[in-house]
Amino acid sequence: MGRDRYRIYDRDAPYFLTCTVLQWLPLFAQPANVQILLDSLRFLQSQDRLILYGYVILENHCHLLAAGPDLGQAIASFKSFTAGRIVKRLQERHSPILDLLAFHKARHKVDREYQVWQEGSHPEQIQGEAMMRQKLEYIHNNPVARGYVDNPVHWRYSSARNYARQEGLIEVVTQW
Repeated sequence: MGRDRYRIYDRDAPYFLTCTVLQWLPLFAQPANVQILLDSLRFLQSQDRLILYGYVILENHCHLLAAGPDLGQAIASFKSFTAGRIVKRLQERHSPILDLLAFHKARHKVDREYQVWQEGSHPEQIQGEAMMRQKLEYIHNNPVARGYVDNPVHWRYSSARNYARQEGLIEVVTQW
């Protein structure tokens, strides 16, 4: 199937998105890198560029349930900003991961030395309440399925706590 399957057509609809680190490298095993993602999401929310309904951040990817007036551009900004900040942090630490981010960089990415994210976010439009619930359950149970926790609310980097009416790390809209 062509790339048209992964497009944002309805500007008012929420979408399920996946952002994956190049070569599935575990960049988000470091809490400081996760904080970069959370700060970027908060910024996009404060600028009314992103409505966040749910999220999970694992060691090498994140899933978002989100909407926005120009969601494609908001996600592009998110990935660009976070990549820059993560690379800067890795440079400051002289991290050997930089060698991998340079080695695996796509050849056509001639404007940069490193690539953090795989291309695309595979947006999937949410087609109603049943699908929204299914995607939320999927993202919240992702850490459980991987054996990291027994209960979704125990995973720190997820909106599961928000939906359990506990304080989460970032605000999400739980009424849709």
